[in-house]
Amino acid sequence: MRLQKSTMCGLYAVLELAANPDRQVSAGDIADKYDISLNHLAKVLRTLVRARLIESVRGPGGGYRFAGNPKRVTLLDIIALFEDTGLDLQEAASDEHEESRALHKVLRDIDEIAMTTLRSVSITSLLKVIDTERRKTERGPNGASARQSSAGRA
Repeated sequence: MRLQKSTMCGLYAVLELAANPDRQVSAGDIADKYDISLNHLAKVLRTLVRARLIESVRGPGGGYRFAGNPKRVTLLDIIALFEDTGLDLQEAASDEHEESRALHKVLRDIDEIAMTTLRSVSITSLLKVIDTERRKTERGPNGASARQSSAGRA
């Protein structure tokens, strides 16, 4: 599945804000971390604010913060804001050949599986996967953490 740049920006922003729910994060900080155009990110953030997934905090130290429930917000909730997630059933219905109808049925089934999967992955679940992957990269090849490895060399 290939996602548009806006979708990826939206996912990055939501993940960044949901990972730090007690603090506001500036659009500039998010743009810098993920190497995103600040102007493009601002449009994406407005969409997320309108969807009430994040909220804007004005004033000194302002920025954005996650406003949803990370256990209930799913990848599909975010992707659907930026992508057309509807199944193209009209095209399949007009096909006259058995092969074409069979192919469209299989492709619809794949789309439905993808939608079900995206609907089942919450922000909390994805943050856990990110944390697990981060811990794996912090460990050295022998399973020791980077701190333990450097302490053993001293």
